[in-house]
Amino acid sequence: MGKDDKRLAELIGQITKNMDLLMSDTSVPKNVRSAVGEAKAKLNADGDYTVRISSAIYNIDAVSSDINLPPQARTVIWNILSMLESVKEQEE
Repeated sequence: MGKDDKRLAELIGQITKNMDLLMSDTSVPKNVRSAVGEAKAKLNADGDYTVRISSAIYNIDAVSSDINLPPQARTVIWNILSMLESVKEQEE
């Protein structure tokens, strides 16, 4: 595993932890927790990183403006999106 692969694995790990945090937060609407769960599954699936990251971004972006999202959860979602975008840029 190269230096870049190790860095990428660490970032994916951080993103996954943040996703787990959201999914365990009962103040987050069920549809948002479900979308985050789907994004996590796509991110950790086999296949091309770029496709996996793009799929995860799509899922999370779709719920990022949910009107029922608590402010602290919205911040975590934006943080996840930002980290996913930075990973995607590194891969391109």
